[in-house]
Amino acid sequence: MQTVDQKTANKMITTVPAKVIDLGKLDGQLEGQRLTSNIQELDRVLGGGIMCGSLILLGGEPGIGKSTLVAQTADTIGRNAQVIYASGEESAGQIKVRFDRLGVKAGNIKFLNETNAEKIIATIKELKPALVIIDSIQTIYSSSIAGEAGNINQIRGSTVNFLEAAKTHNIAIILIGHITKDGSLAGPKSLEHIVDTVLYLETETNHGYRILRATKNRFGSINEIGIFEMTSSGFKEITNSSSVFIEPNQNFTGSVISCVIEGTRPFLIEVQALVTKTVFGYPQRKASGFDLNRLQVLIAVLTKRAGLNLANQDVILNVVGGLKISDPSLDLAVCSAIASSLLNQTVGNKTIVLGEVGLGGEIRQIARIEQRLNEAGKLGFIKAIVPANDYVPKKIKLVKIKNVQEIIKLITG
Repeated sequence: MQTVDQKTANKMITTVPAKVIDLGKLDGQLEGQRLTSNIQELDRVLGGGIMCGSLILLGGEPGIGKSTLVAQTADTIGRNAQVIYASGEESAGQIKVRFDRLGVKAGNIKFLNETNAEKIIATIKELKPALVIIDSIQTIYSSSIAGEAGNINQIRGSTVNFLEAAKTHNIAIILIGHITKDGSLAGPKSLEHIVDTVLYLETETNHGYRILRATKNRFGSINEIGIFEMTSSGFKEITNSSSVFIEPNQNFTGSVISCVIEGTRPFLIEVQALVTKTVFGYPQRKASGFDLNRLQVLIAVLTKRAGLNLANQDVILNVVGGLKISDPSLDLAVCSAIASSLLNQTVGNKTIVLGEVGLGGEIRQIARIEQRLNEAGKLGFIKAIVPANDYVPKKIKLVKIKNVQEIIKLITG
């Protein structure tokens, strides 16, 4: 009588080997085709367009504009190829009303009012569209999985089925996912390792702009961001992002203009600081859009190296526009804004401040400074405070400094 191990070994011997593909002989151009949406901000975040055969997860809070963005994407791609829009949340009539409001031409867009994953995939195999949109993954269920639509097993199982369909038929699929009450993507981390790309739409509550960023992208960088303005007729691209986050004619204490780089694009932002005497208890440190721990470090550097007395002062910092910035080139601008507010002296609305600050109070070099200065020059800035180095000024006057003491002298002088 055979043992269990012997039976298992016999099965392994009779198993047919998998097909091996020689990557050296594979035409990469055919496998790497992209669908261009003609929405430049979206294409930039995706790495040049929607990769054929990719599975994309688009997340965001309710009402932020996920369905609007995919509708406009379906419109541009649907002009040259077939698109399937599957929705379990809205009827065909409701979708058509929204499409009409957004000016979407529904010529090549086929609507599918279905929530069964197997039926949707069967339709995909039959019609072979260029793009499929699932609105939303929480409403989809698979007949082979126990449980109701929306539970974690159904979401994961349905997503795996769509991934297989995307890879097998080289069809791009976009899944819309909602943000839950705790601020995470519904079906959260369990989907991120399955899909190829994870996109998030973000905004501040009282801000009219939407920021699209990728937290995972197998076919491009995750450092790019796209900026949109929400209008009554849908999303409008913001191509000159620097004009969004600064007020060129605004000039008051505690306000400093700097330049950050997200991906390949530089844009100017305004840093605001408010320094007031502590009324009760320990001094408060608050930051919006900037790392609070980094703010604490910079305050300590200003106190120790520049001689500013901040031990009895509340410091509140804000990056205008709802952006969350981690670029170290913003350090010197933050220090300048704090000093400007404390000393009640303006920096100047035609001056840009760039530089990283070390613990010794030294101003350290930053990456791609020429690109940042060129962007400032285009917007009419005439002066830049930068780390000391052999930069060649072009359209803008450079003031080179070596430490934080020098920035204090410039502000007070």
